[in-house]
Amino acid sequence: MPTRPAEILPTGAAVKLPMHAGPSCAPARTHIIVFAKAPVASEAKTRLIPALGAEGAAALAQRMLEHTLAAAVAAALGSVELCAAPRADHPALFRLRERHPGVAFTTQGEGDLGQRMAHAFERALSVHGAALLIGTDAPALDPARLRNAACALAAADAVCVPALDGGYVLIGLKRCASALFTGVAWSTASVMQDTRERAARAGLTLSELPPVADIDEPADLVHVPAHWLSTEIDPAHAPRVAAATGAAPTR
Repeated sequence: MPTRPAEILPTGAAVKLPMHAGPSCAPARTHIIVFAKAPVASEAKTRLIPALGAEGAAALAQRMLEHTLAAAVAAALGSVELCAAPRADHPALFRLRERHPGVAFTTQGEGDLGQRMAHAFERALSVHGAALLIGTDAPALDPARLRNAACALAAADAVCVPALDGGYVLIGLKRCASALFTGVAWSTASVMQDTRERAARAGLTLSELPPVADIDEPADLVHVPAHWLSTEIDPAHAPRVAAATGAAPTR
């Protein structure tokens, strides 16, 4: 239960919950799906290449993937699945398979992002009573936020953690809702608002947690822990990173 009442918004809007659940919140077992792309240079986090270089962008993608998977496991909500692209047995993921033998590795499959997410939920909810799906681009998604999302989902049909750029970094469901994923203009600033409207039209109650930053563009690097950047920055691109973060990175 939240430590203070949730703010009830007008009909068709989201119910916004506080960031931290109270000590009485005991989240039900919730499956976590980590949606990830293999961290390969020139294929992962390509919009960060102008700031970090191809190798640096891939290294940061690897760091964020490791952080996200560790947070999902540490949340201790239940089973964890890494749903990967292009395939679950990609060599770039081998180290993670060794470190997390209890994590299931699956392949996202074909289709656009929405189709792949819908398919992942269909598979998970055929076995589990509730599931959270998260990306790997939000360093602020720690175990506490994941547990809080599971608590919020217990009282609603769906839960989201919006991103500061208008998208979302987490979505959770207790039953399949393909309307939330079909025909969405992904990677745009309207994704979260579109999701709110789709949930309302589908008759779903939607709980929202406070928004966090995701890391897509060089300007977003200000939200990355400084010590992560110290080993990933290509020195040739350091001035761009300094401009984006407001401080010269440590090398």
